[in-house]
Amino acid sequence: MQAYDKLYIDGEWVPSFGTETIEVVNASTEDVMGSIPSGTAADVDRAVTAAVAAFDDWSARAPKDRAGYVQRISEELGARNEEIAQTIAGEVGMPIFLSRLVQAGLPQAVSGSMVAIADDFPWEEQIGNSLVIQEPVGVVGCITPWNYPLHQIVAKVAPALIAGNTVVLKPSEVAPLNAFIFADIIDKVGLPKGVFNLVSGVGPVVGEAIAAHPQVDMVSFTGSTRAGKRVAELAAASVKRVALELGGKSANILLDDLDGADLEKAARAGVGACYLNSGQTCSALTRMLVPRSKHDEVVDIVRDEVEKVYTLTDPINGDGRLGPLISDVQRTRVRGYIAKGIDEGAVLVTGGVEQPEGFERGYYVKPTVFAGVDTSMTIAQEEIFGPVLSILPYDDETEAVRIANDSVYGLAGGVWSADPERAKAVARRVRTGQLEINGGSYNPLAPFGGYKQSGNGRELGRFGLEEFLQPKSLQL
Repeated sequence: MQAYDKLYIDGEWVPSFGTETIEVVNASTEDVMGSIPSGTAADVDRAVTAAVAAFDDWSARAPKDRAGYVQRISEELGARNEEIAQTIAGEVGMPIFLSRLVQAGLPQAVSGSMVAIADDFPWEEQIGNSLVIQEPVGVVGCITPWNYPLHQIVAKVAPALIAGNTVVLKPSEVAPLNAFIFADIIDKVGLPKGVFNLVSGVGPVVGEAIAAHPQVDMVSFTGSTRAGKRVAELAAASVKRVALELGGKSANILLDDLDGADLEKAARAGVGACYLNSGQTCSALTRMLVPRSKHDEVVDIVRDEVEKVYTLTDPINGDGRLGPLISDVQRTRVRGYIAKGIDEGAVLVTGGVEQPEGFERGYYVKPTVFAGVDTSMTIAQEEIFGPVLSILPYDDETEAVRIANDSVYGLAGGVWSADPERAKAVARRVRTGQLEINGGSYNPLAPFGGYKQSGNGRELGRFGLEEFLQPKSLQL
């Protein structure tokens, strides 16, 4: 039981002005595994005041000095890998072997990469008769999600700090315990007081107070498109900068030149690209687009992959690939989409709405595949956020691109072809922020972010650092 009864504000652990707490539930056992304060708008104001007071000194420090603190944070994240992995495996339900690599390992890698980027970044440059200086935006409010909770914290906080900003963080109230570990690391490395502040609580209270606060200069938000719209609406009153990383409904195009082993490799890899973190990934490739002539062949391959490889598991003690969903609310939502897919005429290949056998407790959903899906169906248009893959047939390359772009979202995608150059040419026609070519691997130095209702702004690499800077030109 990890019970936290204080917030981290102005370099100290302090009680909330409120009296309520939030219970954190283990996704696989449905038992309470921790609790946190349910913060208030007054707590946010106290945190922002501390961040404003700390800004002048912090922003005046050399980038190398600021990066040094982030380097120490990265080292401490590495030292506490197992604790972090176990905590997030409980909160989110990701199997422990993946949690060590992804939920605990990636935050360390991303924070370390930001330090290296800072060394080579052009903080000042001469352009004609102007000296262009990169300066911090100011006080940054970071509002983060539950699916990759610590990774998203680090992807915002590390570059914001290196850029010279001060930070007020609101983690997801569904998976917040890792954020308290992060705050403890911040305290241990001796970051100057007020530079980083943690206020836990619910979005309509703490999140909205951050977005609306007149002394917050920027809000960086990751979450649902609905919530992102609300953040942007509140931020508009003070014309603050807003970076939004929102939902996705990403297409994975298997081109018609794939045959035999190549087709099988692409189809099997496509399952993994959809099911990572039990499908609770904004960039999941949830729509597999396949040539109509090869639709049934792909369906058979995908069914085999799902039923033999993507088995459900106890996140801590099991050896399967898929854990539970985050909550009962999410489980109900995903099952509702599965039922709608059946009702709208999609072919259920495997899975379904029933509680999986052997998993009477925990928020488990059967890994599900639909075939014969068309773009008019709800499951082809709306973000499900669960282990649900839709297979859509197409007749030619032009139709494949049209189907891929037939979405309000534009976050990620994939293209598979026997000819990598053809795959790249098709990828250029898909309006989305990031695409995998023949299963190209994740790159934490590449920009991550979306088109359309998947948001605006970019995270990771030098692009993520630039997001928290603003240029000033001195005319000489």
